[in-house]
Amino acid sequence: MLSVQTWSPFRPSAFAGLVHYEELLFHDEVFWTSLWNTVVFMASSPIAIALALGLALLVDTRIRGRGIYRAIIFLSYPLMTVAVGVIWRWLYDEKVGLINYVLLSLGVTRRPIAFLDSYEWAMPSVVVAAVWQIVGFFMVILLAGLQNIPPNLQEAAALDGASAWQRFRSITLPLLRPAIFLCLVIGIINSFTSFDLIYVMTGGGPNHATEVLITYIYRSAFVLSKFDYAAALTVVLFVFLLALTWLANRATGGEAGAVDAAE
Repeated sequence: MLSVQTWSPFRPSAFAGLVHYEELLFHDEVFWTSLWNTVVFMASSPIAIALALGLALLVDTRIRGRGIYRAIIFLSYPLMTVAVGVIWRWLYDEKVGLINYVLLSLGVTRRPIAFLDSYEWAMPSVVVAAVWQIVGFFMVILLAGLQNIPPNLQEAAALDGASAWQRFRSITLPLLRPAIFLCLVIGIINSFTSFDLIYVMTGGGPNHATEVLITYIYRSAFVLSKFDYAAALTVVLFVFLLALTWLANRATGGEAGAVDAAE
């Protein structure tokens, strides 16, 4: 296992024990920064799920052209992530970006905002791009869950005098738990493995403002040639993924929620 060895292209590997884990846990500030940024970036998942649920509820109603609306919303997901990164990098551009043009035209700001070169704005900007890309996919999953809810349950609750909010809270939301759990797990995994979007938009900068675990692993292995240290970082990444998936399962009901929905 490379994470407990010292590796160099110029000498044989040697057993190192837990020295790499001691280094990253107690001496590596960039590791803790990248871990925190990963958690912050993971916030894109619940935001995207909430937006996707609202859109799914909207396009599940009998409105004219709902098929077109569904297709338009979903179109962001099939795009290559690199292409999404390039598009949003142009939108955020300080000189020719559309977002700065709109903000300046409306008088919101007097000077262009360096979204991707600002320590304060870089991570929120990347999160917005991540939400835009994944929200259409989540909408399709939640829409499928909505269409599997028996209509007679809603009709019976309406006849009993339940309001739209009461029906949503007591019927729709509990029966959507398996679909929400699926979206949450996909979102967590995507947050921990979203390398290409961040690399294209910011490269992990400025000053590690958008450095997440996956970009730090890449930089450690292929830029600094510290493959043994990168292996230790990968093990930590796996442990966090496992723990967060378990927590998501507990929070949403997971398999138990699927059983309750079937009943």
